[in-house]
Order: sequence, then structure tokens, then C-alpha cells
Amino acid sequence: METTFQSQTTLSQEQAEEILQVFKARFEKNMNRHDSVDWTRVQKKLEASPDKLWSLHEMERTGGEPDVIGKEGDNYIFVDCSAESPKGRRSICYDRAALDSRKENKPWSNALEMAADMGIEILNEEQYRQLQQLGKFDTKTSSWIETPADIRKLGGALFGDRRYNTVFTYHNGADSYYAARGFRGMIKI
Repeated sequence: METTFQSQTTLSQEQAEEILQVFKARFEKNMNRHDSVDWTRVQKKLEASPDKLWSLHEMERTGGEPDVIGKEGDNYIFVDCSAESPKGRRSICYDRAALDSRKENKPWSNALEMAADMGIEILNEEQYRQLQQLGKFDTKTSSWIETPADIRKLGGALFGDRRYNTVFTYHNGADSYYAARGFRGMIKI
């Protein structure tokens, strides 16, 4: 499944209003993720950051269901909170080098470039495990996570999932791709 990204990096007023309503409804439905955060303040930050609102829109458009999961200083942390790895970001390898190394049956894209194009960061292992404390994610899928340079240098990449009520981190060749593996992103606003 190929997902293209819009060339514009801002939303129309109508798009912004629609996506803010989606985020507000999700925020109110999932207070356990952010019980000490006030939506009014989050909305003001979003309205003041049209480029980041666009990034969140891309997260939503590709199936990530982003939501606030905390605060760091003055910034709110949004992470993909879809139950499974975002559908519009699956069947991809880890990075450009992995994509270029495949001679046959190349995937349509790679996680690191997609994240950069969307203006978000791929989750690292610690962030992935923190997300898993807020719910049960990736029980049928898996998500690429940021891979340490020494592992990547040897051709590997890391991914995580939840099975048997336990969060696991695994490795694979960075050039591998599966219909059930995508990536989760994060943005601070």
C-alpha cells in the first residue's frame, strides 16, 4: 500500500478546524493518556504551529491516530496511538540504505524517510515501551523503532510489538519488510 504525502505543509482553515475536532474528541475519550493536561492549552499550541499541525494531520491521514501522551517542559508530546501499526505506513523497510540494497521485490518506501517527510520522529525503544504502558498496542502488527548506529552498521534494525501481554524488542535485516510492520511517530509541540 503506497501512501503519498502532500506537497503542501500547511492546512486550509477548514482542514485545520476539522482535524482539531478529531484530536479534541480523541483527547477527551482517552484521558488516561494525559490526565493532567488541559485541551485548551494544547489547542492554542496547535493553532500557533501550522507546520506541526500539518505533521499531525499526516499522522492521522496515514492511520496513526495521534494523541497527547504527556508533556516535556512547555511542549506536548503527540504519539501514534492506533491499536496496530499505522496502516498507511506498513510494508516498508527501515531506511534508504536498506531500500537501495534490495535488488528485487523492493518495498515502496522506508520508515526513516517517511518520518522525515512527515516532520515527525520515529519512536526509540524507551518511547515505544512508555507508549505500551498506556494501552495494548501492536498485538497483531509490529513497528520499526529507532536503531542504534552500531546495530544498523551491521545491517540490522529493531522493531517492537506486544505478544503474550509482554512488550518485545526484536531485530531483523533493515531491508526486510512485512505487511504487518510499519512505524510509530512522535512530535513535540
